Amino acid sequence: MNIYKNFGKRLLDIFLCFLSFVLLFPIFIVVSILIFFFDKGPIFFYQTRIGKMGKKFTMIKFRSMPINTKNLPSDEIGKIKISKIGSFIRRTNIDELPQIFNILFNDMSFVGPRPPTLKQKKLIDYRKKNGSINCKPGLTGLAQISSYDGMSVEVKAKFDGLYFSEISFANDLKIIFKTFIYLFKPPPVY
Repeated sequence: MNIYKNFGKRLLDIFLCFLSFVLLFPIFIVVSILIFFFDKGPIFFYQTRIGKMGKKFTMIKFRSMPINTKNLPSDEIGKIKISKIGSFIRRTNIDELPQIFNILFNDMSFVGPRPPTLKQKKLIDYRKKNGSINCKPGLTGLAQISSYDGMSVEVKAKFDGLYFSEISFANDLKIIFKTFIYLFKPPPVY
């Protein structure tokens, strides 16, 4: 029995949620005000995603798109119009911060495979085959810190399967640390 996998991971998530709320509260307030006043609409964006064991849940993000934008998977982001504030919060990944509530509600974890949309059937099928559908999706994950432009669904699922087979406290801390390094890298120039 893996004590970290069964108990410790949840305790780490709860601890990091409360730490994040304390440290990031001013950012939550400022971003909420900017979205509300400059984009004239709801602050949050809600989307149905696939979680542990294939169960559906509602993922929360700061809204970075105009109201009534179609739901598309992240690999089709080029087809979506982004608001003025949205381009900043997307680039800095601030749009992901409200997922701390999903972690607190036990739908997600800080580390795990990113939750796919309902349309990402191929990715869901690969995760069923490699077992990674059996862990909670994460705010960050091994595939995200290993990402490169144009990563295929097969490669992404391979990273997810590798993470699932090696869940540990040390691996989670390493992924969280590498996420911060990844976030501070300058954006690619095309």
